[in-house]
Amino acid sequence: MLDRQLFRTNPDLVRRGCARKGIDAPVDEVIRLDGERRETLATLERQQAEMNRISKSIGQLMAQGRRDEAEAAKAQTKDLKEAIAAGEQRLREIEQALREAELLIPNLPHDTVPDGLDETANVVLREWGEKPSFDFEPKPHWDLATELGLLDLPRGAKVAGSGFPCYVGMGARLQRALFQSMIEFQTRERGYTEVYPPYLVNRASMIGTGNFPKFEEDVYRADEDLWLIPTAEVPVTNLYRDEILDGDLLTLNLAAFSGCFRREAGAAGKDTRGLLRVHQFDKVELVKFCKPEDSYDELEKLTADAEAVLQALGQAVRPRGVGARSGQVPRNLQLQQLRGVPSAARQHPLPARAGRQAGVRAHPQRERRRLPEAVRRAAGDVPAGRRVGGASGVPEAVDRHRPPQPLASVHGLGRGSISPPQAACR
Repeated sequence: MLDRQLFRTNPDLVRRGCARKGIDAPVDEVIRLDGERRETLATLERQQAEMNRISKSIGQLMAQGRRDEAEAAKAQTKDLKEAIAAGEQRLREIEQALREAELLIPNLPHDTVPDGLDETANVVLREWGEKPSFDFEPKPHWDLATELGLLDLPRGAKVAGSGFPCYVGMGARLQRALFQSMIEFQTRERGYTEVYPPYLVNRASMIGTGNFPKFEEDVYRADEDLWLIPTAEVPVTNLYRDEILDGDLLTLNLAAFSGCFRREAGAAGKDTRGLLRVHQFDKVELVKFCKPEDSYDELEKLTADAEAVLQALGQAVRPRGVGARSGQVPRNLQLQQLRGVPSAARQHPLPARAGRQAGVRAHPQRERRRLPEAVRRAAGDVPAGRRVGGASGVPEAVDRHRPPQPLASVHGLGRGSISPPQAACR
């Protein structure tokens, strides 16, 4: 949530930011409730001080034999106690209403974010690689993956309903190999601490990352106070909720693989074929707890490292500055994968988001090796023990269980993520 001091000192800045995002946010209601809260607090403090003063005088009046005045003072304290109790109840109601209103105020867009109503306002920052071109009509990924025996979408739908893909055979092995490769890279090469988080979280956690109340309809509810996570960002970010971290311990670098579950309410008719807008998918999430003053420099590093994954996969990529109203989602920047296939009519962006903004230590540029070969080896398409991508030959029994060599980087500031199977299989 935004600092309340910002509403007091520069409310027009908040109003402009909300207007740029196309959100009718209750800014004036927050200002009104905040003022009422402070007035109520001041009244309660005066009443408490007056009751303390009168209470002290009662003993003195009794000692002086001024019983009538003492009884009158007791009556005053009784009235004050009732007034204070009523004021405290009103204060609790105001604070609850204020908190609910504050949760509807979005993060304000940075000055560099372009204005615009939709993705047509996005600004291309740079491009890498070339969009593939073919001398034949390419097949959409869902047809190609089905023909190759990588996906069984009909049976996935039979088991759980539409939007729940079922990977089979080499498709399942490829899915597992990609995630194993990326998590190994982050922990072994980049110094992240691996976290395997809970897949269920409470409401406080959902509020802590801004998912509730706005996106509550998009989340699967499992129990009275438990929801399936839409991303590992939720449990990992909340690991240190309501804690004050020692600044000397920053930066904390956490990498988490998890399943993700989203209802995608209201997504009917929008990129719903194949692996787009599914209800269950896997993802590697990077979270950093660090200092805010270096946050924008680190966002650039995050972007470069996220690009490196697609580059290592040989995928053309186009980082874009996202328009202020484009989806009204909490992201500053997108990585657009350019694909020469029919399903790319609406380019599906891979997000890189800055949330908990903080400084990140720089890593020297490392030589990028070829991720596809490592994935093929992990998936069983390359004989065990063979030298591949710089990995030395080892006995089959060892090579079969060894994690694939980490070959590409996704480096994050705050909350950054990429979903490699979608990048590889579409």
